[in-house]
Parts: sequence; structure tokens; C-alpha cells
Amino acid sequence: MPVPLIYHSCYSELSLPERHRYPIGKYQKLQQQLLSIGVAPSQFQQPEPILPHELSLVHCPDYVRALCGGQLDARAMRRIGFPWSKALIARSLTSMAGTRLCAELALEKGLALHLSGGYHHAFYDQGSGFCLFNDLVFAARSLQQQGVRRILIFDLDVHQGDGTALMLADNPDIITCSVHCDKNFPYHKQASDWDLALPADIAEQDYLHEVAQALDCLLNWFQPDLVLYDAGVDCHQQDELGLLQLSTATLLERDRLVLQRCYNAQIPLAAVIGGGYQRDLNALTQLHLQLFKAAFELTAPLLAGKIKT
Repeated sequence: MPVPLIYHSCYSELSLPERHRYPIGKYQKLQQQLLSIGVAPSQFQQPEPILPHELSLVHCPDYVRALCGGQLDARAMRRIGFPWSKALIARSLTSMAGTRLCAELALEKGLALHLSGGYHHAFYDQGSGFCLFNDLVFAARSLQQQGVRRILIFDLDVHQGDGTALMLADNPDIITCSVHCDKNFPYHKQASDWDLALPADIAEQDYLHEVAQALDCLLNWFQPDLVLYDAGVDCHQQDELGLLQLSTATLLERDRLVLQRCYNAQIPLAAVIGGGYQRDLNALTQLHLQLFKAAFELTAPLLAGKIKT
């Protein structure tokens, strides 16, 4: 059965200043690449944006009102890293809905992938690091309200998921794990339930061993009903904001490892593409495609063979 893919064109419909650091075009480029290898348009599901008041489940209502209304002060917007616009709010509300939909479809189908998401630096009452709202926390808490008991957030972005860690610190039924580079943003780390702060010069096989050991321990000990996987590619050796030295082949092995272990354990997995920062969108898209190659190896081998490593 085809794996559900969640995407909305608004993800890349944001005008940013020239030379802005955020690669906003990568979402559209990623969908185009998937279509070009034969993914059917009907395989993509389009989320409807959530309403701002729904964010009160996890975010401060005053913060949500100020940000959505364009009333957040300049210093707070600089911390986020984007200039305010209606398009910025629209894509953020839609992406929040997308990760929630991805999680819901994963529970139904076993696996689902979101062509956005991973905004793990957003806190209860402030944004940070290109993250306005925390989609991982929102999806986890939403599914918890729907009756899902135990959820694991497994974050392999090169930057620690500090917002996720702090927002869920008092929720014993949602476990947070962050495997990240120790000498990287954010400067002040928060305490996840399971943190692995890796040195920048870690060998690739050692990295894969650490990831496998963490995931195996958490799956066996916590036995989650759902895994939310942040498959950030900013740990790649060519990333301009990451410090790890992973190859494209190692990214694929990492994603295979995570997806295969959850598949073998019959635990539904919802993945978001997370961070990745290169000005060459074609090169960056190729890195994000490794997650889809790993997923298609389980669900559509012919498509998997069309994605280069």
C-alpha cells in the first residue's frame, strides 16, 4: 500500500529577503522530485491549516495572538529568524496541521511522511531558530487527546530539540530523545528524556551505533504506540549550519535503521523532514530524498530504486 505523503504548496510560498539563510524552496523541490520518479499525485495528501486557537493546546494564547496578529516585538521576531508576513503565519498553521495529519495517518497505515515539519526550537511562549510553533509537540499532544497512550519523539536533527524537551518535560507518556552535535545551536541546551550529544568528529559507524542503541533501548523499554521521527539532514558533511560529517549513504542507512526497526516492532511511525541548510537546493533535496528512499524500500521498491544515494 502506498505510504501517505503530506504536502501543501504554501510550504515554499514565502517571500524572504535576498540571501536569507532559510532554504524555503526545498519543500516544492522535494515534491517535484518525488513526482518526477513516478510518485502518483494522488499519493500526496493536503492538510487544511489549523485555527490559531487550536495552538492553545501547547502554546501560550498571548504569544499565539501576538504572533498571528503581527504584534510580536522586533526582538522576538529576530529570535525566530523570519520577517513577519501573513504568508509566514499561513504556512506555519498549515505545517502544524500537516504533522498532525501525518501522525494520524501513520496510526492508520503504519507509516506516513510529511514534506515539512521538525520545528523543535519553538517553546511554549516564544519562537526560535526558524520555528514559530512546535509541530512535534502539537502532534503528540493532539494524538494523546485522541487516546494514544505512549509516544516517542525521536529527533535526529543536528541541533538539539530544546523546545520539544522543555515543553514535554512534565509529560511522562511522551518521551523525547535528541541525538545531536554537542557544539552547535542552541547554546543553552534543555534536558530531553534521552540526550546524546555527539562530538563533531564522530565516525559514521559510531554515529549509526549510537542511534541504533538509543532507539533499541527506547523501543524496548518504553514500548511506544507511535514514533514521531525528525529526520533532519543538517548532520550531513555539506550542511552549512551543521558540524557533523555524515555522508549521504550514512543518512540513508540511518533512515533505514529507524524505519526498519519500527516496522519490525509493528510500531507506527510518522516522519518529518526536519532541518537541512544548503543554498544548492538540488543537492539539499537529494539528502531529504534518502528518507523517502528508505520508506519506499519498505512499501514501493521500484520507486526506491529511482532515488540516487
